[in-house]
Amino acid sequence: MLAFLVGLLYLVGGRTVRSHDATGSRFVCSAIPAGSDPSCPFDPNGNRVQITSPVEEELQSTIFHLRETILQQKETIVSQQGTIKELNSKLSRCESAAEDSAGRSRGSSRRKDYSKNTMGDLPRDPTETIDQLEKTMQGLKGRLENLEQLRSNLSAATAAVLRELLKHRLGTLEGQLLKKVAELEEEKSQLYNETAAHRQRTESTLNSLLERITELERSNNAFKSPEDFKVSLPLRTNYLYGRIKKSLPEMYAFTVCMWLKSSALPGIGTPFSYGVPGQANEIVLIEWGNNPMELLVNDKVAQLPLSVSDGRWHHICITWTTRDGFWEAYQDGERLGTGENLAPWHPIKPGGVIILGQEQDIVGGRFDATQAFVGELSHFNMWDRVLRPVDIMGMANCSSYMPGNVVPWIDTNVEVLGGASKAALEICEDRMIES
Repeated sequence: MLAFLVGLLYLVGGRTVRSHDATGSRFVCSAIPAGSDPSCPFDPNGNRVQITSPVEEELQSTIFHLRETILQQKETIVSQQGTIKELNSKLSRCESAAEDSAGRSRGSSRRKDYSKNTMGDLPRDPTETIDQLEKTMQGLKGRLENLEQLRSNLSAATAAVLRELLKHRLGTLEGQLLKKVAELEEEKSQLYNETAAHRQRTESTLNSLLERITELERSNNAFKSPEDFKVSLPLRTNYLYGRIKKSLPEMYAFTVCMWLKSSALPGIGTPFSYGVPGQANEIVLIEWGNNPMELLVNDKVAQLPLSVSDGRWHHICITWTTRDGFWEAYQDGERLGTGENLAPWHPIKPGGVIILGQEQDIVGGRFDATQAFVGELSHFNMWDRVLRPVDIMGMANCSSYMPGNVVPWIDTNVEVLGGASKAALEICEDRMIES
């Protein structure tokens, strides 16, 4: 019986030690620096760990309390190991003493000593204590696993919350970006509308001016008769000019007469020009720079002995015939020069444009300001024949008036453009005043 009891105690002692070793190897205890607050976690280097959220702080606190509980259980196991050693020692002494006694009394004495429990600190049931410790260890292990699972779940939840916050932030930024784009589109639309309104106002103003100019160009209420007016070209530009609405037929001779008044120097410019497709200088009368006045027919040149740049009204007439290219030049009724071989046997081409005050580089346009006429012009008439000297003298001294049979000088046949103007004029009265 004694041997059975000793063997049982050895078995319990070895199990206790093994149980301690088996369960104690499942936990790792970290040292806390001396003088630090146990409730605050530290890393292995002794640095304070920053708790980032209340949930993690609660988890750290729970783990710390579990560690304290494990340490207390470890101390209890160590104490139990000491008790078991003491029991082994006492059992050894009892076994030595029992060898000197008789078999029966030895057994009774052994039962009596056991029943009296003279050691006082012998536990009631070491196996039960060890089982209870194992259950406690299993419970702690389960709690740790639950805490680890909870921490993992919290990490997943935190990641989900962060994703939601990021998604919300991105949505906010996208909304702000779309709002800014909408504002920029609205500003662009406003600028476009303002530009369109400004353009419309400008076009309206220009249309009003053009209508006024057209009205002034077409007005003839101030003229006593259709031929009593003049065209004024006060500036040497490439945009002031008059235009004869009628064109010319094919001609083999012509006479052109007009009243001119100019004081421009050097040269009065181009009183008139006639251009046709393929030949812009079909007929041109020009005084350019310091050159004498010239007549061009089919771009061939003849110099004329005329001088009209004294600021007074002068009547001039030019005749030309295709036969031998013979020409004549009259000023104030007197024939001052003649010549021949000016584009002989060349017929004047039809369908061209007559411009007053500008020389044409192309038909009806591309004017040169240096060749523009500066002054006043009236009674521009043209015939398809050579007039007699007596007819020319009669017009020059205002004793007769002969409108041209090809181009007559009447208000409805003359339009002014670019700022040129028409004004009433009785040429013979004006000339008498000058005299």
